[in-house]
Amino acid sequence: MMTKTTQSSHEDLWRGQGQLLPWFKPFTKVFDWQEPVASWFSDGQINASYACVDVHALGDRKNKIALYWEDEKGNSTSWTYLKLYQEVNRIADVLQRFGVKQGDVVVIYMPMVLESIATMLAVVRLGAAHSVVFSGFSSQALRDRIDDTGAKLVVTADIGLRRGKNIKLKEIVDVALETCTTVNSVLVLQRQEGLCSMVSGRDHFLHEVVAQDEHVYVQPLPFPSTNPLFILYTSGTTGKPKGIVHSTGGYLTYVRSAFSWTFGLNNESIYWCTADLGWITGHSCVVYGPLQFGATQFIYEGAPDFPYPSRWWELIEKYKITAFYTSPTALRLFMRFGQEWVERHDLSSLKILGSVGEVINPDVWTWYHSVVGQSRCPIVDTWWQTETGCFMIAPAVQLKHVLLKPGSATFPLPGIEPEVVDAAGQPVPHGTKGFLVIKKPWPGMSIGIFGDQERFKQVYWSKFPGWYYTGDYAVRDAEGYFWLLGRADEVLNVAGHRIGTAEIESAAVSVAEIAEAAAIGVHDEVKGEAVVIFAIVRQGMIVDEALRAKVVHVVRSQIGSFVTPRGVYFVEKLPKTRSGKIMRRLLKAVVEDSKIGDISTLEDEASMEYARRLMSLKLRCCND
Repeated sequence: MMTKTTQSSHEDLWRGQGQLLPWFKPFTKVFDWQEPVASWFSDGQINASYACVDVHALGDRKNKIALYWEDEKGNSTSWTYLKLYQEVNRIADVLQRFGVKQGDVVVIYMPMVLESIATMLAVVRLGAAHSVVFSGFSSQALRDRIDDTGAKLVVTADIGLRRGKNIKLKEIVDVALETCTTVNSVLVLQRQEGLCSMVSGRDHFLHEVVAQDEHVYVQPLPFPSTNPLFILYTSGTTGKPKGIVHSTGGYLTYVRSAFSWTFGLNNESIYWCTADLGWITGHSCVVYGPLQFGATQFIYEGAPDFPYPSRWWELIEKYKITAFYTSPTALRLFMRFGQEWVERHDLSSLKILGSVGEVINPDVWTWYHSVVGQSRCPIVDTWWQTETGCFMIAPAVQLKHVLLKPGSATFPLPGIEPEVVDAAGQPVPHGTKGFLVIKKPWPGMSIGIFGDQERFKQVYWSKFPGWYYTGDYAVRDAEGYFWLLGRADEVLNVAGHRIGTAEIESAAVSVAEIAEAAAIGVHDEVKGEAVVIFAIVRQGMIVDEALRAKVVHVVRSQIGSFVTPRGVYFVEKLPKTRSGKIMRRLLKAVVEDSKIGDISTLEDEASMEYARRLMSLKLRCCND
């Protein structure tokens, strides 16, 4: 429970931040907390499309570049804020003619192209909610999300581009819709002629139905602050994906605040977030965060290391990127190639770096800082979730000087009150691992799971009543820094000792020959769980018994003898979800010869075949 004084200061903070937005009707109420839902700025009215586009296109930034875009083949284009405004209006006009209105959900299944961003902003211009589905998802995963939302309209493209290949998105949509009963219209962005079939009466090429007049205008009507903005599905570790719902005014306020306190985007910034639009990072850190500031962004379509390992560094040099935000997964990939690929390019434009998506190992942090940032760029290591809307624990480098510690997300942002607690909800001493909870409501918090508020309450608010349960383990050191240790279901219990997989993996990748590692726990008659490590070696390294012994020794010496790995398996790749998270349960199933379970979110295009290969593989520790 918040005290009256604390609650007053909490409200004052968010009142001031909320007033920075372009409200059509200013709010008078800051928030109403009815656990587990907080209604933020509930009597205010706003339009997210107006806040991200119109305020710039109708002002001094109309001729400023909003979006640069380039693909793997070197094709490129750019849109000014005026051009973005025109495209948003043209697409909104089409959606309106197809019956989209407030309360509807539009599913977007598109590649990383500028029209995808314009479509998201066109949907919310009409007061509808978008549900963006990552274009790497299968037809089954897409169908499940369409069915859950009850969407009547899907927007897609004929193809996407990945590693020099055309990914036939429209074909995937066609398969998904074979058993869908709600969808009656599909709008298709045509990128090349003759690459997809069209169903008469249902499918329409966007260029054939969009108004040719660039001056077409769809008025951005005022909608309640609490109006749903989007539904985004999380894969989760158990159960079916959850449709996380975010509202408009609270979410926009928090995203804007978080960016201001961390990246500090301004009129001169050229910002690149490498995330796909199908994830929360793409929503908050490509669309609704940067565009509120009128920043210039770079968008890339393609794989990070294609057609060569220096592709990203080449693009940073070419577009003079000042702020760069990516994942530890990508950084580990580049570390494996070697720093000479980075050093070929002039990265002197960079002013700030960011990390997102998972715990960043200290060795990866150090490489990022010294090699990419040339030891001069602060690293904004961000902890947050789909459910939280934007960064929660991260260095607020734009507010004050923060001494950075490799691997620590540092401190909570203003207005965020995290705590590390034991199973009974009692705060644990500094240096002790525990569950990470958030004790106060914040504007970016989810307002629920689409169609299942009981599940929302059960998953996030039942373990520690009144507090948001993150599902993560963390530890706070003597100076108050937060260190994230991964998911609570990725914490092993070895002989009564709890140890996070992230800690074991950090130790393993500190071995010079190791590029990436995944740690799992397997059943042990004596210890309860024993540690097994899967590791990828750097190019050119020799895999032998000596390397296995080295990994075992380093893990023992850095953490303790109780976590001595039972096995170290060297593999060419690790099974990951399309958001870059290692599917440890799949590795566990391989070792224990148990059922694989659901693999619909596996990154590999041939996920079923890949899983079967893993299951049939006789894994061996090195050469033994």
